[in-house]
Amino acid sequence: MTNEELLKKNQELEKRILELEGVKKTIPKIPTYQYSRIKDVDLDNIVEISQKLNKNKFNDWFNNSIKLEKNDEKFLEKLLEEEGEYLSIYSEENLKMRFLSPLLIRVNFKTDDFKDFYDEKLTYKNEKFILSGEVDIIISTGLRRAKKPYFFIQEFKRSEDYGNPRPQLLAEMISAVELNKTTNMRGVFLTGVIWNFVILEKLGVDKYQYFISKVFNSTNLEDLKGIYRNLKFVKNEIIEMVRKEK
Repeated sequence: MTNEELLKKNQELEKRILELEGVKKTIPKIPTYQYSRIKDVDLDNIVEISQKLNKNKFNDWFNNSIKLEKNDEKFLEKLLEEEGEYLSIYSEENLKMRFLSPLLIRVNFKTDDFKDFYDEKLTYKNEKFILSGEVDIIISTGLRRAKKPYFFIQEFKRSEDYGNPRPQLLAEMISAVELNKTTNMRGVFLTGVIWNFVILEKLGVDKYQYFISKVFNSTNLEDLKGIYRNLKFVKNEIIEMVRKEK
């Protein structure tokens, strides 16, 4: 091959490279949304999602037959007696360590098949968007890393001034529904002392609806007992779901 032919071939290769780079630059970048920063407007931009009102939606969950043992009642009474007055002023970490952690340890989500994971990485990606970040608490199968999520507990914030936990929880639940290839997911978000339980349902491709429960005020003993029973119900439900999957 002569020098002139080599020069011409190099010029053709350079032209092709420039053309490929131009094509690459025109490919739109898939937007990524972090759970900790996502807002309602972001969710509305990437999926079709709406809140529905149905006072009977939580009947099976809240009207469960779980009876508290005497030692459970004493534990909750003592926890509230020691921490109740501080819950509205605790920082995020204090609220987690002094109140939420003892409560979850008492429920004990750790079994041979699933357990509670903290600050766990979760990512869902499709052709239009990516949802990613660390979730506060996830109940999932897995030993070292979460594999199949069943329930989420989102945020230890004192008020919504510190960030709205609801869209964050919904984004996590959407990710779990898609990753699990299922149609529904349960979760709960905390705004200081207030707990709201949530049910998410998938209706179609990128189309969802959700329901938010009545509020449970964790400084109220009867509400705290209800929170405890609701979490125990979730644990028992996951045990049954895993059993059927086996």
